[in-house]
Amino acid sequence: MRTPTESEQALEAGLLRHHGDAEVRDGGRELTDLAVNVRAGTPPRWLKDRIAASLDDLAAYPDGRPARRTVAARHGLAEEQVLLTAGAAEAFVLLARAFRARRPAVVHPQFTEPEAALRDAGHDVERVVLDPGNGFRLDPAAVPAGADLVVVGNPTNPTSVLHPAEALAGLAREGRTLVVDEAFIDAVPGERESLAPLLGAGPEQAPLPGRVVVLRSLTKTWGLAGLRIGYVLSDPATVSELARHQPLWPVSAPALTAAEACCEPRALSEAEEAARQVARDRNHLLARLGEFAPEGLSVHGSPQAPFVLVRHPRAAALREDLRSLGLAVRRGDTFPGLGPQWFRIAVRDEECTDRLASALRELLGGETRAAAHPDARDG
Repeated sequence: MRTPTESEQALEAGLLRHHGDAEVRDGGRELTDLAVNVRAGTPPRWLKDRIAASLDDLAAYPDGRPARRTVAARHGLAEEQVLLTAGAAEAFVLLARAFRARRPAVVHPQFTEPEAALRDAGHDVERVVLDPGNGFRLDPAAVPAGADLVVVGNPTNPTSVLHPAEALAGLAREGRTLVVDEAFIDAVPGERESLAPLLGAGPEQAPLPGRVVVLRSLTKTWGLAGLRIGYVLSDPATVSELARHQPLWPVSAPALTAAEACCEPRALSEAEEAARQVARDRNHLLARLGEFAPEGLSVHGSPQAPFVLVRHPRAAALREDLRSLGLAVRRGDTFPGLGPQWFRIAVRDEECTDRLASALRELLGGETRAAAHPDARDG
């Protein structure tokens, strides 16, 4: 196997650091954002008010204990099993620095930050690339038995695949750190397939073997990407080890207020309804995209997250054409395992989806089929 040149390595490193927010920057021109997976119309007013009220206490150093207790109670865990972080992205850096894995493996295609953080910390990362032919579903046997650090997303960004919790739990073993990125799990009704419930200790529940780390983000459902707040769920020893790699006061007081607010019963109820609305809006998006199957546009698998991964032979050009019409979608070729024939679309409301469909019709054709199947808009 040929060793990549320095320029090739630099290019790949740059692609790993490419994120959806770059797609909506266009020299001041306003684009409809179908690239970033943050729920539109957020944060809600009540959350803004809670955060704004915390500004009166900025003279005091942040105290994370109340938020940590609230997060722990929300998951039925001990306070010592929770670590608050400046977004889930910080957790990837902490993991890369805290654990000197001999053979780390990252399941792709997925969010690229885990691999980037591992490489920055000096790790040689092995890629487990899933097959689009079977809908990017995880085959636990594809993960090397000798991998002592395994990172997988659930649901996975950008494929929108929700892997069964049983399959993920099967990856846990002695001598291995299993990291499951659940940044989008609260956009799944009932948070089904989450591993978080398996982290608690109970008389009828045997603990998973090895070290299991679940990462959560509050930036997607609540629109807090600019505030940076997430958390780690694991065993107390792992949480303590990761905490030693954080600076003092790593999470700001407003972010701590947001963490506490978003884990209270009222917020959990609102998040559940938002997840159900996402599912309805996603069904509409899939129905409209289905109109363009004859033009080579396809969605692989059964999307379960607030985004869908789309394939088209001319996806790179199509993405630029959509941009010229004021619609920004996320390029797919920066994700290992994908190429220029892929792009990702964030789930938005029906009106926004219909505008996307109109743009696709202008670019790809399909007016006759759409007119012949008016019920496609009702999917």
